[in-house]
Amino acid sequence: MYRVVNRSNALASAVVGLSVLLSACSGNPGDLELMAAAEPPLFGSLPSERALSKGKRYYRDGDYGLAEQSFRLAIEEDRNNSEAWLGLAASYDRLRRFDQADRAYKVLFKMVGQTPTVLNNRGYHYILRGDYASARQTLAAAQAADPGNPFIRNNLSLLDWESTAKPAKL
Repeated sequence: MYRVVNRSNALASAVVGLSVLLSACSGNPGDLELMAAAEPPLFGSLPSERALSKGKRYYRDGDYGLAEQSFRLAIEEDRNNSEAWLGLAASYDRLRRFDQADRAYKVLFKMVGQTPTVLNNRGYHYILRGDYASARQTLAAAQAADPGNPFIRNNLSLLDWESTAKPAKL
Protein backbone atom coordinates (compact mmCIF):
# COMPACT_ATOMS: atom_id res chain seq x y z
CA MET A 1 0.00 0.00 0.00
CA TYR A 2 2.85 2.33 0.77
CA ARG A 3 4.25 1.93 -2.73
CA VAL A 4 0.95 2.88 -4.37
CA VAL A 5 0.67 6.03 -2.30
CA ASN A 6 4.25 6.94 -3.11
CA ARG A 7 3.68 6.39 -6.86
CA SER A 8 0.49 8.40 -6.85
CA ASN A 9 2.31 11.27 -5.13
CA ALA A 10 5.05 11.10 -7.74
CA LEU A 11 2.47 10.97 -10.51
CA ALA A 12 0.58 13.91 -9.05
CA SER A 13 3.81 15.91 -8.82
CA ALA A 14 4.63 15.11 -12.44
CA VAL A 15 1.14 16.14 -13.59
CA VAL A 16 1.36 19.42 -11.68
CA GLY A 17 4.83 20.11 -13.08
CA LEU A 18 3.72 19.31 -16.62
CA SER A 19 0.63 21.48 -16.34
CA VAL A 20 2.73 24.41 -15.06
CA LEU A 21 5.10 23.96 -17.99
CA LEU A 22 2.26 23.72 -20.52
CA SER A 23 0.45 26.71 -19.07
CA ALA A 24 3.63 28.75 -19.46
CA CYS A 25 3.82 27.74 -23.12
CA SER A 26 0.13 27.99 -24.00
CA GLY A 27 -0.01 31.79 -24.05
CA ASN A 28 1.37 34.01 -26.76
CA PRO A 29 4.14 32.75 -29.04
CA GLY A 30 6.31 35.45 -27.50
CA ASP A 31 6.16 33.63 -24.15
CA LEU A 32 8.62 31.04 -25.44
CA GLU A 33 11.00 33.78 -26.45
CA LEU A 34 10.77 35.31 -22.98
CA MET A 35 11.46 31.92 -21.42
CA ALA A 36 14.43 31.38 -23.72
CA ALA A 37 15.79 34.86 -22.98
CA ALA A 38 15.65 34.15 -19.26
CA GLU A 39 17.95 31.13 -19.65
CA PRO A 40 21.67 31.81 -19.35
CA PRO A 41 23.63 31.68 -22.60
CA LEU A 42 25.66 28.55 -23.19
CA PHE A 43 29.28 29.54 -22.59
CA GLY A 44 31.73 28.02 -24.99
CA SER A 45 29.05 26.76 -27.31
CA LEU A 46 30.41 28.36 -30.48
CA PRO A 47 32.69 26.07 -32.49
CA SER A 48 35.56 28.55 -32.28
CA GLU A 49 35.24 28.72 -28.48
CA ARG A 50 35.25 24.94 -28.17
CA ALA A 51 38.30 24.67 -30.41
CA LEU A 52 40.02 27.46 -28.47
CA SER A 53 39.38 25.69 -25.16
CA LYS A 54 40.71 22.43 -26.58
CA GLY A 55 43.78 24.20 -27.92
CA LYS A 56 44.53 25.72 -24.53
CA ARG A 57 44.13 22.35 -22.82
CA TYR A 58 46.38 20.60 -25.35
CA TYR A 59 48.98 23.35 -25.05
CA ARG A 60 49.00 23.12 -21.22
CA ASP A 61 49.40 19.35 -21.54
CA GLY A 62 52.35 19.74 -23.92
CA ASP A 63 50.48 18.32 -26.92
CA TYR A 64 51.59 21.10 -29.24
CA GLY A 65 50.57 19.36 -32.47
CA LEU A 66 47.00 18.91 -31.25
CA ALA A 67 47.04 22.44 -29.85
CA GLU A 68 48.10 23.79 -33.24
CA GLN A 69 45.25 21.91 -34.95
CA SER A 70 42.70 23.20 -32.45
CA PHE A 71 43.88 26.81 -32.65
CA ARG A 72 43.85 26.61 -36.45
CA LEU A 73 40.28 25.30 -36.33
CA ALA A 74 39.26 28.15 -34.01
CA ILE A 75 40.73 30.63 -36.49
CA GLU A 76 38.92 28.99 -39.39
CA GLU A 77 35.68 29.50 -37.45
CA ASP A 78 36.53 33.08 -36.39
CA ARG A 79 39.38 34.83 -38.23
CA ASN A 80 39.32 37.70 -35.69
CA ASN A 81 40.02 35.53 -32.64
CA SER A 82 43.28 37.06 -31.42
CA GLU A 83 43.58 34.56 -28.58
CA ALA A 84 43.52 31.71 -31.08
CA TRP A 85 46.16 33.46 -33.20
CA LEU A 86 48.38 33.83 -30.12
CA GLY A 87 47.92 30.16 -29.25
CA LEU A 88 48.66 29.18 -32.84
CA ALA A 89 51.88 31.22 -32.87
CA ALA A 90 52.98 29.71 -29.54
CA SER A 91 52.17 26.19 -30.77
CA TYR A 92 54.19 26.75 -33.94
CA ASP A 93 57.08 27.98 -31.77
CA ARG A 94 56.97 24.81 -29.68
CA LEU A 95 56.86 22.71 -32.85
CA ARG A 96 59.89 24.70 -34.09
CA ARG A 97 57.93 25.84 -37.14
CA PHE A 98 59.25 29.37 -36.85
CA ASP A 99 58.25 30.48 -40.34
CA GLN A 100 54.60 29.69 -39.53
CA ALA A 101 54.93 31.38 -36.12
CA ASP A 102 56.29 34.51 -37.83
CA ARG A 103 53.17 34.68 -40.01
CA ALA A 104 50.87 34.27 -36.99
CA TYR A 105 52.71 37.02 -35.07
CA LYS A 106 52.42 39.31 -38.09
CA VAL A 107 48.63 38.81 -38.07
CA LEU A 108 48.52 39.38 -34.31
CA PHE A 109 50.44 42.65 -34.53
CA LYS A 110 47.97 43.88 -37.14
CA MET A 111 45.00 42.80 -35.01
CA VAL A 112 45.94 43.96 -31.52
CA GLY A 113 49.18 45.89 -31.87
CA GLN A 114 52.30 45.41 -29.80
CA THR A 115 50.71 44.47 -26.50
CA PRO A 116 52.93 43.26 -23.64
CA THR A 117 51.54 39.73 -24.00
CA VAL A 118 52.25 39.51 -27.72
CA LEU A 119 55.70 41.09 -27.28
CA ASN A 120 56.48 38.65 -24.47
CA ASN A 121 55.51 35.67 -26.61
CA ARG A 122 57.46 37.07 -29.55
CA GLY A 123 60.48 37.50 -27.26
CA TYR A 124 60.22 33.86 -26.23
CA HIS A 125 59.97 32.99 -29.93
CA TYR A 126 63.33 34.68 -30.48
CA ILE A 127 64.85 32.83 -27.51
CA LEU A 128 63.78 29.52 -29.04
CA ARG A 129 65.34 30.55 -32.34
CA GLY A 130 68.57 31.53 -30.62
CA ASP A 131 68.22 35.16 -31.71
CA TYR A 132 69.11 36.65 -28.35
CA ALA A 133 69.57 40.24 -29.55
CA SER A 134 66.02 40.35 -30.99
CA ALA A 135 64.73 38.57 -27.88
CA ARG A 136 66.29 41.16 -25.57
CA GLN A 137 64.94 44.07 -27.61
CA THR A 138 61.42 42.59 -27.79
CA LEU A 139 61.29 41.60 -24.12
CA ALA A 140 62.60 45.04 -23.09
CA ALA A 141 59.72 46.63 -25.01
CA ALA A 142 57.30 44.24 -23.30
CA GLN A 143 58.71 45.08 -19.87
CA ALA A 144 58.53 48.81 -20.57
CA ALA A 145 54.83 48.40 -21.37
CA ASP A 146 54.13 46.20 -18.32
CA PRO A 147 56.95 46.45 -15.74
CA GLY A 148 55.36 44.20 -13.12
CA ASN A 149 54.50 41.29 -15.41
CA PRO A 150 56.04 38.11 -13.93
CA PHE A 151 55.95 36.26 -17.28
CA ILE A 152 58.07 38.92 -18.93
CA ARG A 153 60.45 38.90 -15.96
CA ASN A 154 60.76 35.11 -16.23
CA ASN A 155 61.51 35.29 -19.95
CA LEU A 156 64.16 37.93 -19.33
CA SER A 157 65.74 35.63 -16.73
CA LEU A 158 65.57 32.74 -19.19
CA LEU A 159 67.19 34.94 -21.82
CA ASP A 160 70.02 35.84 -19.44
CA TRP A 161 70.59 32.17 -18.68
CA GLU A 162 70.31 31.05 -22.33
CA SER A 163 72.56 33.78 -23.68
CA THR A 164 75.33 32.95 -21.18
CA ALA A 165 74.93 29.16 -21.44
CA LYS A 166 74.92 28.93 -25.24
CA PRO A 167 76.82 30.80 -27.92
CA ALA A 168 74.64 33.20 -29.91
CA LYS A 169 73.63 32.24 -33.45
CA LEU A 170 74.71 34.56 -36.18
